Amino acid sequence: MTDIPYPVGVPGQPWGNAERDRWRALQIRQRRYDEDVVPRIHALADRFEKVAYGRLDYGGEIYALLALRNSVFDPALPTALITGGVHGYETSGVLGVLEFLETRAADYAGRINLLAVPCVSPWGYERIHRWNYDAIDPNRNFRADGPAGEAVALIELVRSAGTDFLLHIDLHETTDSDESEFRPALAARDGKAYEPGEIPDGFYLVDDSENPQPAFQQAIIAAVEQVTHIAPPDAKGEIIGSPVVAHGVIEYPLTALALCTSITGAHYTATTEVYPDSVRTTSAECVDAQVAAVCAALDYALAHR
Repeated sequence: MTDIPYPVGVPGQPWGNAERDRWRALQIRQRRYDEDVVPRIHALADRFEKVAYGRLDYGGEIYALLALRNSVFDPALPTALITGGVHGYETSGVLGVLEFLETRAADYAGRINLLAVPCVSPWGYERIHRWNYDAIDPNRNFRADGPAGEAVALIELVRSAGTDFLLHIDLHETTDSDESEFRPALAARDGKAYEPGEIPDGFYLVDDSENPQPAFQQAIIAAVEQVTHIAPPDAKGEIIGSPVVAHGVIEYPLTALALCTSITGAHYTATTEVYPDSVRTTSAECVDAQVAAVCAALDYALAHR
């Protein structure tokens, strides 16, 4: 364990309200959800039904939470949820959902009901941050009574859909800033010593240890491998501290950790992770990898339902 300086708080002491206020003051808006994401959602409204499923008021800044779904949900068809931007700074997740809807979703018309949320955490998107306005990681707080407004709103959207879900794929990425900013910030917030980690170089998936679907995960890996490289295990045979159970796959207990992919009860779930900071890839390639993952997930789920 290593103590490193962080500009907020006293080492070894968890943050209180004053520290959160100080942290929040340091988070500068670097891009615009209403300029980058919302217009592309509006442009898709001629092909999908646009759903305003929540509203966040963060310090007087208002964010409309928006989803897109098939105009008619056919009860005879299975349903899939596609989410991005649970961590707002993970750009390829947001762009991957939008790119899929714009270029590939039509391939699945009449085969599956689609519900898609391109940007779950718009405040984090604008600040290029993992947390929300309250210094909370939404992806550890997907509980109906949880403290993250983004997560609670998405849970209610899923409930209001009134259908069972066959598939939920959640698009993420891992960046060098995980190690330079977010893990040090987490240690400072919780009053703990910072423990250095290792950023995986490449794409990997997170399966559900309570409902593992290894063939499904490998179908996604095989498709993505045609687009970008897959992360190898580290010297311990792990990726981000978890044992690699198959090529490019680790497992988490989704419900116990209150992760996004726990909210639908879908038979097939996957969390993607790409690494846009790798010298072996590009940002555009990472978006393509996300789209490839979504298509492979849909194809496998439809063929094996």
